[in-house]
Amino acid sequence: MERAGPPPDELASLRSAVEWAIATRRSVRAYLPRPVPDAIVQAILDVARYAATGVNIQPWKVHVVTGPAKDRVCAAIRKVDNDPTLSRMHSDEWSYYPDEWVSPYIDRRRALGWKLYGLLGIEKGDKRRMHEQHGRNYQFFDAPVGLFFTMDRVMERGSLLDYGMFLQNIMVMARTYGLSTCPQAAFMKYHKIIERELHLKPEEMFVVGMSLGFADESRIENSLVSEREPSSSFAVFHST
Repeated sequence: MERAGPPPDELASLRSAVEWAIATRRSVRAYLPRPVPDAIVQAILDVARYAATGVNIQPWKVHVVTGPAKDRVCAAIRKVDNDPTLSRMHSDEWSYYPDEWVSPYIDRRRALGWKLYGLLGIEKGDKRRMHEQHGRNYQFFDAPVGLFFTMDRVMERGSLLDYGMFLQNIMVMARTYGLSTCPQAAFMKYHKIIERELHLKPEEMFVVGMSLGFADESRIENSLVSEREPSSSFAVFHST
């Protein structure tokens, strides 16, 4: 792709397509067993690499897991996650969420969680089923492709900004292939297991995981659509 090339003739159609890809991107939590060719995953990453990055740092590194490799990592994590004693020995390498939640963020979090559990018929206090549903993270919600993202430990928080743009590119580009995704901070807790199973280098810091595949639209959890605040609620225009 020519980065400095002219725009397509039909900019209106292009804008509509981009808007569709962005607006329909959502966290899908159930996938079909239909495989995703490696060539498509590579094509997605080849476009995603054009994400903005401070002074061209490009801090991302991607580990793509499929087949037996994915099954091995998932089995290792689930074995620990299902054992409370072993699970307590693991923790996130870095903090994604705040230690103390405040409104409106805690309200949005709770609303999304109970909306998902409501669709699945999981009642408040049903810890067993909550654990089972959360545990589906560790099998990539049955997606055929799992992505693990790392970056060099010497990098600072600015690289996480770059990483966010890179991840968004992947998720939006996936939509153009009819694919869905789910970025998963849940994997952060078991970064040591992932490091061991994939033989990551000591200087690699785990960032996040992601499911990639074709959504199973017959599953009730995939009817979940999170609400977003209008731009008028967070944008302030200054002209004078």
